[in-house]
Amino acid sequence: MDARPLIGTTTNNHHQRRRRVAGKSSQQPKRQQSFSRAAAETYLVTRLSFTLLRYLGVGYRWITRLVALACYALFLMPGFLQVAYHYFFSRQVHRSIVYGDQPRNRLDLYLPTNRDGPKPVVVFVTGGAWIIGYKAWGSLLGLQLAERDIIVACLDYRNFPQGTISDMVKDVSLGISFVCNNIAEYGGDPNRIYLMGQSAGAHISACALLEQAIKESGGKESITWSVSQLKAYFGLSGGYNLFNLVDHFHNRGLYRSIFLSIMEGEESFEQFSPEVRIKDPSSRDAALLLPPIILFHGTSDYSIPSDASKNFVDGLKQVGAEAELILYKGKTHTDLFLQDPLRGGKDDLFDHLLAVIHAGDKEALAKDAMAPPRKRLVPEVLLRLARHISPF
Repeated sequence: MDARPLIGTTTNNHHQRRRRVAGKSSQQPKRQQSFSRAAAETYLVTRLSFTLLRYLGVGYRWITRLVALACYALFLMPGFLQVAYHYFFSRQVHRSIVYGDQPRNRLDLYLPTNRDGPKPVVVFVTGGAWIIGYKAWGSLLGLQLAERDIIVACLDYRNFPQGTISDMVKDVSLGISFVCNNIAEYGGDPNRIYLMGQSAGAHISACALLEQAIKESGGKESITWSVSQLKAYFGLSGGYNLFNLVDHFHNRGLYRSIFLSIMEGEESFEQFSPEVRIKDPSSRDAALLLPPIILFHGTSDYSIPSDASKNFVDGLKQVGAEAELILYKGKTHTDLFLQDPLRGGKDDLFDHLLAVIHAGDKEALAKDAMAPPRKRLVPEVLLRLARHISPF
């Protein structure tokens, strides 16, 4: 009997087993790195949470708000679980890309499945009262905009007490710089970049934008990105004048002493109040460099009243900047960002964003018009209960 075929078969099987083992071993380090990164982030957030509790104390008001927050999250959990699944397992989401050397200098990228040509880009800065902001809070917006051929970069940044307002502004500016200089590698169009922030993220991103414009108008400091690279700024439910907000926040549980610690004392209020700073005669040249600014706000927002956006738009117009305010009657602080997107179907804010970002792109606008209604993620009864109990 000729043994050569048996030897060849044995050798081939041996090589196949080696390839399978090698493939598993190459995947194993990636999984270990992912688990290690998740463990490190979990430890960091837990440690900062305990540090934060020492600042806040555990009074009656904070306990009731924490209970309300837990119930609010429970009612919206069917939607959160679906979004979380895509966030962790979709190949369209590139998580924790490093943009700087400070803690939490990370961003998440949401990429469209369609890669036929450079895509417009939205740099998004999440809210969280300067205390609980996290890049994953923007996953719902990121996934939904990616479905419409828009790349979204959700920035993480140091929260209090890990950092104060100047650290947050520096982190966000560094993240914007990273996107402006590197997004082409991910299929983004560096000539179609939009900056957007929500709540505290709107305040931080507005500070970063104005600070950059002031640097450029002075011409004295080197810059790594330019406001001219931004097509527009979107501010959602933001506050832009700290002098007007400190008492309001104190009455809602973000006590004056904590707020002053976050904002580095009352002496820093002017520097970190875009509405005030834009009216300073020394900032007039910077105002002319700003991109078009569009602010969105709900009239039933009790966390940050809609007058905050109205006053900022009025101040911008007074100094010659291009600004627009869009109010949504009866909408709360979280309706525009959470409940409405989770409800699915037509969404006026989402449609407005698409109209601005895709302006001039007839093919993209036609696709938007033909796109199927967005899927409902949470039953209406749970959305209504969540709205009723929301602590925001």
